[in-house]
Amino acid sequence: MRLQSYLKNCQLDLRLFAFLFLLMAIYRLIFMVKYAGAMSADVALTEIFQANWAGWRLSLKSAGGFTLLSFLLVTLPGIVRPKWSLGRLRLAIGALACFILTVLFLARFPYYEEFRMTYGLQVFQGWHDDRVAVLGMMVSEYHLLPGLLAAAVITGLLVLGLKKILELPVWQKQWQQPIAVAAGAFVITFLFMLFCRFGGGVSYATGINWENAAVTSDDFLNECVLDDVQAMYRAIQQEERMKAGDIYGVDKEQLKTMTVEQVETALQRSAPGAKLSKPRHIFIVLGETWAQWPLLEKYAPLHAADGLKGLIKEENAYYTSRFMPNGDFTSIAITGMITGLSEVNVRVNYQPRSFQEIYPTALANPFHKLGYQVDFWYGGTPGWDNISRLALAQGFDHFYGYPDFHAPKTNAWGTNDRNLFNALSEHLSGEEPTVHFIMTTSNHPPYNIDLAAESFDVDKTENLVRELIPSETDPHNLAVEIGHYYYMDKVVTEFIRDTAKKYPDSLFVVTGDHAVRSNPGAHPTMFEFQSVPFVLYGAGVTHDILPADAVGGHTGIMPTLVDLIAPAGFLYDSVAPAIGEYPAAFNRDYYITSHIMGQVGSAKTELLPDVIEVDTANEQLKVEPFLRRLRTLSYWLIMGGHNEEK
Repeated sequence: MRLQSYLKNCQLDLRLFAFLFLLMAIYRLIFMVKYAGAMSADVALTEIFQANWAGWRLSLKSAGGFTLLSFLLVTLPGIVRPKWSLGRLRLAIGALACFILTVLFLARFPYYEEFRMTYGLQVFQGWHDDRVAVLGMMVSEYHLLPGLLAAAVITGLLVLGLKKILELPVWQKQWQQPIAVAAGAFVITFLFMLFCRFGGGVSYATGINWENAAVTSDDFLNECVLDDVQAMYRAIQQEERMKAGDIYGVDKEQLKTMTVEQVETALQRSAPGAKLSKPRHIFIVLGETWAQWPLLEKYAPLHAADGLKGLIKEENAYYTSRFMPNGDFTSIAITGMITGLSEVNVRVNYQPRSFQEIYPTALANPFHKLGYQVDFWYGGTPGWDNISRLALAQGFDHFYGYPDFHAPKTNAWGTNDRNLFNALSEHLSGEEPTVHFIMTTSNHPPYNIDLAAESFDVDKTENLVRELIPSETDPHNLAVEIGHYYYMDKVVTEFIRDTAKKYPDSLFVVTGDHAVRSNPGAHPTMFEFQSVPFVLYGAGVTHDILPADAVGGHTGIMPTLVDLIAPAGFLYDSVAPAIGEYPAAFNRDYYITSHIMGQVGSAKTELLPDVIEVDTANEQLKVEPFLRRLRTLSYWLIMGGHNEEK
């Protein structure tokens, strides 16, 4: 009896799921047709299908979420009390889902007219605004009351249809082995839930979510991928990311007294005079998880970083190991370099201020003044984490994600590094002087590069890991990660050598977005856990063009390049000084000086690998004032202190 009840209710849940899934697919198509003119003229039919396919996969999550309510409130109680009649509750859940979906669908049209996107951070901006005024505007300008009435009518018609579908006979059978059937039914139920949870996959790597759903080269189609439930989920996530938390070093009392004039004075820098002939092209490569530890001598047998180490040995190269990323995550590294602002526990890529005007410290500003175009090249999707919008809003001239240069998708994030750099190489011919900011993707889970085809022996490396890093609990997995590091290193250095031959008047910077994720064993040092390399390469560069073992960080790259190529007296703004002028570099939780690493706001320190002895207390004294200055200035700019002043 209980098994029959469960199977019957599961069939009815599947009908509810299919009904809601189809409804969202229809709403997506209606919206596409309505705003078909918003698509680029060169959009291919295959991209329209691709957007719908990705949207269907995302809608598995949305339809599954509503259906889960029916499963929990109707199907499972039906096992305990098979005689309970809870069919009306399922219909009520369906009615509520239809109403929510219809209201969101109808509201999407005026929202898109206003913001040219589906639901995003503006939803909560309105919530934090004058709510009475917003409500009045919705009634007078966006026809709130007629819209709600229309939604109610449409919902009524939908519920009538759903009721008819749920009343159709269900398939029933008397089973001879009820225990086996019950076990199979529960397994299938679990697998179906898993399939829906990951958007048509069985894991994060094979599934889809709103952050990596921008699968086409067209912004409008990428917005259409999100059904209204997923778009609202994005809005909620963006709101959470916008909430600024406290972070060590931001002087909130000083913020209250800082003036525009004081900040302008603190930011302004004057170039000392060019040390290099002005390069035609500048390439800033931000390597995914390009940690520094594989460059250390004790890990040399792994041969993971032979390409970069080979560049460093050449006469026209400079390298420092005293270098820190802006944060522990890719987006923090990218946003810090785009804006020139230190990490202050605020998601600058979701702050309205970031899209209203260009920060004076933005990367693009001085290079535009020096006559360069500034482009962003990324192996992933342009819509990821708002990065393309931020880059373009902060002065970048172009943003190229893998759909834009028509590369095949090779992993969950986008295309592989070779496709990225091949596309960039083809693009260079005849191009005007350009600063190319390049973010790689391949050294990131899911690790799916064919390492054997790249001449990397995973088994041999696994044995070396066991020998060199005895604390490593999963040598095979680390060997695979090292293989992807090797691939990134190989592709990037091949690109640099080839491009330097074709365009000898080029300048290259190589660094990593962060180090955390791939660690040498269970107990890496702070240096191994956090530090990334900084390499400068190109015509005119020497081993001593910057101080030996200079300290620096991501936000110091722009002022370093400007000081090297700009004429004396060239004025620009930067929160950070050039590399070599840093007393310490830091991210959210760690800092580095010439001799030590330590935890921010803590007495915990360690000597750098090549340092034998140092006055640790004296080194620590350098950190606090510098950290406080950079973070307080960055926070003031991000949170719009200048606007409050006005």
